[in-house]
Amino acid sequence: MSLKEHPILKAARGEKTDYTPVWIMRQAGRYSERYRRIREKAGSFMDLCRNPELAAEVTLIPIEEIGVDAAILFSDILVPIEKMGIDVRFVEGRGPVLEPKVETVEDVERLKVPEPEKELPYVLETIQLIKKKLTDRPLIGFSGAPFTLASYILEGGSSKNYIAAKSAMWNKIELWDLLMTKLTETVTEYLSSQIKAGVDLVQIFDSWMGVLSREDYEKYVFPYTEKIVNELKKRHPETPIIHFGVNSSHLLEVNNRLNVDVIGLDWKTEIPFALDRINKSIQGNLDPVALFADESLIEEKVRKILKEGLKARGHIFNLGHGILPQTDPKKARFLVETVHRISRELRS
Repeated sequence: MSLKEHPILKAARGEKTDYTPVWIMRQAGRYSERYRRIREKAGSFMDLCRNPELAAEVTLIPIEEIGVDAAILFSDILVPIEKMGIDVRFVEGRGPVLEPKVETVEDVERLKVPEPEKELPYVLETIQLIKKKLTDRPLIGFSGAPFTLASYILEGGSSKNYIAAKSAMWNKIELWDLLMTKLTETVTEYLSSQIKAGVDLVQIFDSWMGVLSREDYEKYVFPYTEKIVNELKKRHPETPIIHFGVNSSHLLEVNNRLNVDVIGLDWKTEIPFALDRINKSIQGNLDPVALFADESLIEEKVRKILKEGLKARGHIFNLGHGILPQTDPKKARFLVETVHRISRELRS
């Protein structure tokens, strides 16, 4: 089978598949004991992201351990941000800390748009190492979207209320446009370089877009994401694009205007509700905590999602957000096997 005919790529394009393909967000992460051993050996989390050999090894763990249909590049959405001129540290119990904080137009002017080939070569080398070993399944590349990245930059890390980000968006129009424009260029070049290095499809994580009203999202955020998607489609028309964010069901109709192939759904967005509002392929959308239920309940939930997904243009099964660190890897493998088995039954 040609890789272009792999079920994940066919589902993304809206073509018929023999079964529903499945991968899991954050699948190369802390739920895996093997990952934790490699993580200890690497030093800091960012050191692991910068080590092509170890990052490639981590990327391939879920292929071997749970049998997913695709690998996703092991990295972090903040990796390109540190090359813009911002220090990124991961602090235990707090998460990412970004310094210096960006507060003025002059602060934004000092930020640069990195050249991936020169300043992020370890990411591209990781992709090339993975592709040498991963010959039968797609590799997914990814980036954060401008709004989510801008939120981290303006807040100096994670946030509950996004006061700095929203205040800049509403009150500092010049700063906001300059920052979002630089991030748009950064994300475009970063994803384009990943595609040129060998990834088979890409996912844009606008993780925090759901904190915005439809009006604010459409006015202050959507145009920048749209520009990225249009430029990527111009440069790489055959590479499918997935767009994903949580708590964003109220933005489905807006995001349906994006020239993406797949829209990811969180577990709170019912598939029939989404299909009434979009005509793209879908990805999702099992609650990550469902993997702590017994197997009969997991199977029941999977069957419901798969039945509803049959009505979509195409369906890639996934969790509605990242797999949780406390998850038993055996449950993750059971999920993958169950998706494959039931989706084949439903098509027979």
